[in-house]
Amino acid sequence: MSAAANLAEQAARDFAAYRAGDEQRMGALVDLLTPVLWHLARAAGLDHAAAEDVVQTGWLRLVEHAADIHDPRTVLAWLGTTVRREAWRRRGDQRTMPASDDVMAADRPDPADPLDEAVVRRHDLQVLVRHFRALSPRCQQILRVICWGGPPDYAALSEALGIPVGSIGPTRGRCLAALRRALLAEPTWSMS
Repeated sequence: MSAAANLAEQAARDFAAYRAGDEQRMGALVDLLTPVLWHLARAAGLDHAAAEDVVQTGWLRLVEHAADIHDPRTVLAWLGTTVRREAWRRRGDQRTMPASDDVMAADRPDPADPLDEAVVRRHDLQVLVRHFRALSPRCQQILRVICWGGPPDYAALSEALGIPVGSIGPTRGRCLAALRRALLAEPTWSMS
């Protein structure tokens, strides 16, 4: 059984138990699905604070509409769709990532590193971010979700991005290849 199927089944069990009166299972559901929802919000191009708001809104909507979800097996898809729509609403018609977006949280130098190493690392990060932002919005979304936060839920990612599960891996490969080509063509890119 795939990790996505396990995640969806566990979410369905937790949600069904919550609706049956075990309110502590909502906490388990939140712990289980928040990383996936977080990635969906960030994949829509939201910054950290906006993504937090959107995920929280998704959870509030679930509590408000828990009785309207007839099949607990659909809770993962329902939450994914809710977060995706709220992220799009929040972002408006803007289809690119904000310039202030913290694409890489690792842009802060380690104080223990010698200054010259920190400068090189910072430069390399800036080059990487510039080439990352030059990728198509779809590539940015896929790579953002896949690169951060452990193994992604391909079913939720498929739902969020509107692409078949079987296309995620090949698309990811093409996106990584495009980023690799751009970086290798960059004369200032350091491979160290």
